[in-house]
Amino acid sequence: MIAEDVSALLLAAARNNADWCDAVCRAHGVPTTFAPAAWSGAARTPPMYPDAVSLTPGATPEEVLGGVDTASPGCCVKDSFAALDLTPAGFEVLFEARWIHRPAGPAAAGTGDAGPVWSRVRDAGELADWEAAWGDGEPSGLFRPELLAPDIAFLTGRSGGRIVAGAVLSLGGGVVGVSNLFAPDTAGADSAWAAAVGAAHELWPGLPVVGYEHGEDLDAAVRAGFAPLGPLRVWLHTA
Repeated sequence: MIAEDVSALLLAAARNNADWCDAVCRAHGVPTTFAPAAWSGAARTPPMYPDAVSLTPGATPEEVLGGVDTASPGCCVKDSFAALDLTPAGFEVLFEARWIHRPAGPAAAGTGDAGPVWSRVRDAGELADWEAAWGDGEPSGLFRPELLAPDIAFLTGRSGGRIVAGAVLSLGGGVVGVSNLFAPDTAGADSAWAAAVGAAHELWPGLPVVGYEHGEDLDAAVRAGFAPLGPLRVWLHTA
């Protein structure tokens, strides 16, 4: 993969992720803004979602932090290109990960055949069940029914009638993003990645698939045909 392709995919992945974060935040009534350098939310965003996402490798701390609330606890920034130093602004690195990419196309033949039966979430009740399985408990209302839109697909994997795995696909930036993937074990993760790739190909054929992962989740994505791209960092305001 040539450098120009990698750069374009990184930009697309960052924009796709910002679009997904924007959808989640708007579903909660958080005012959001897209600027050339960064996406940001004007109020505290929902748990596990950033207050800002950098959209270009040349974004400055001032451009990324200009529209966010750093006065109240919990401000979080996704440094999409691992290019920012937010330490002087009172941030610490929460975790690091790698963007991933898979060319457009179906899942490899035979992958995930013995796994759960997969379907798309269609209503608010199913979405609550999905969130409960994703969070290993009661639904918290993080994922609201407004997210059941044509450009977002919540995928459910059922075994014996019970939700055991899932993922989210979201359209944006000219690519399909996969996020919030969960499964009970390594074999289940392989099935879930195969299901996500297959659903992306069915829903939006011709578009590459992106996301970000680290650790064992990154290993599972690589087994599903994804290639690591550049690094990203997530910063948390602690000062």
